[in-house]
Formats: sequence, C-alpha cells, structure tokens
Amino acid sequence: MTAIDLNSDVGESYGRWTLGDDDAMLAIITSANVACGFHAGDPSTLRATTSVAAHRGVVVGAQVGYGDLAGFGRRFVDVEPGALADDVVYQLGALDGMCRVAGTRVRYVKPHGALYNAVVHHEGQAGAVVAAVRDYDRDLPVLGLPGSALLRAAEAAGLRAVPEVFADRGYTADATLVPRSEPGAVLHDPEEVAQRVLRMVTDGVVRSVSGADVAVRGDSVCVHGDSPGAVDMATAVRAALDGAGVTVAAFV
Repeated sequence: MTAIDLNSDVGESYGRWTLGDDDAMLAIITSANVACGFHAGDPSTLRATTSVAAHRGVVVGAQVGYGDLAGFGRRFVDVEPGALADDVVYQLGALDGMCRVAGTRVRYVKPHGALYNAVVHHEGQAGAVVAAVRDYDRDLPVLGLPGSALLRAAEAAGLRAVPEVFADRGYTADATLVPRSEPGAVLHDPEEVAQRVLRMVTDGVVRSVSGADVAVRGDSVCVHGDSPGAVDMATAVRAALDGAGVTVAAFV
C-alpha cells in the first residue's frame, strides 16, 4: 500500500471542559472524526472545530454516538434500532449545519466508543446506523472495523464500507480491539505505535496481545485524540509514514 488516511477524534470538549489538542491534531491528520453533541462536543466547540478543519483542508466525518454525555459515550445503551437511526440522523444534520457555515460538509460517518464496539457484532444497531446514513445521504462512506456487522450492512445497502486500523489500541488474536478494561488495551509509546502502524500499512499485520501476528487491513489509521500524548503519537506516526514513502491522504 502506498497511500493511507490518518484520522482522529476531535471536537470532544464541552463547555469549560477541554479534551485533547484539536488545533495541533488538525495540523497532522487528514480526516477528522468530529463529535456531534451526543457523547461529547457543544455547539461552539463543533463550530470552531469544523472551521479549523475546513481552513486546513481536513476532511470532516460525523462521529456519531449514544446520547451519553456523562459516560462519554463509552457505555452500551440498549436503544431500539428505530430510535437509534433517528439519533444518528439528528447528529448528522447538526454537524452538517456547522460544516455548511464553515464552508465544508460531512464527508463520512464513524460511530464512537461503545456504539463503535456494539456494531461490530450487534446486527440491529449496525443496521440502524446504516439505515440512517442511507436515508440522510447514501454517498457518505461508513468507517468501521474490518469484518464488522456495520461494514457488512453498509455494503449490503450499497454504501461504501471503509475499514480502519488503530494505531494506539491493542488487538486480540482474532483481530478485534482489546476492551479498555483489560491490560494492553491502550498503547502509549510514540515510537512503538509508529512502528506498529508501519507494519499494518506495509505488511498488513499487527502483533496481538497474545504475542502472535494477526492480519489486519484498513484504508485509514485512527490515532485517538483523547489519549495521553496523542499529538506526539500522531506526529510520530505521520513522520514514520512520510519517511517510508507512504502517501498520507484522505480516503474521500
């Protein structure tokens, strides 16, 4: 592979509570997963984030999640599919409005947190997210974990399904993400993360927590914007990719 997208979660501050260094991250990444106000992000934060992204030519994606501000969207919510689809349409419309004011638009959709993990296997919620995207704008790609119910549903609905890999998350032996409650779930060393990304992009493998290499594939690499040292990790990843001659460019 000679080209890869680099994405990160941004726009997750709320009121006086600041999370991550969005300004620095938006100078490194090519695609921005912008919160939509349900799990994080207030209107002023979203407007400012989309404005900076538009100014720097960073593609904006809607980071949709459960309505769970207190839990930062990392708690599973057993919402019925119809209501979940409505929630996703609502979030898409809200962020798209901010994008229009900034001179850009929502270009793709990625679930956040517990919803992201749920739609790996939860057929009902995966179908609900896809139905919302299809009804809102069937030209929007859906970003998710390779082999997930979400990407299968997206393909079945005629949407573009975009697989991604994670720079700073641990992988199990079956190529799924290690739950955050378990050891090895989140990586912190920038150079280790950068070398893992190079292997994923150039060789299609990653070392799992079991010690075995597992096959992974993706058109985008995610570096979490809220992790400690996130900017340092993103910088190291970008430098490693540039140094290896890999073109870093948005997938849309």
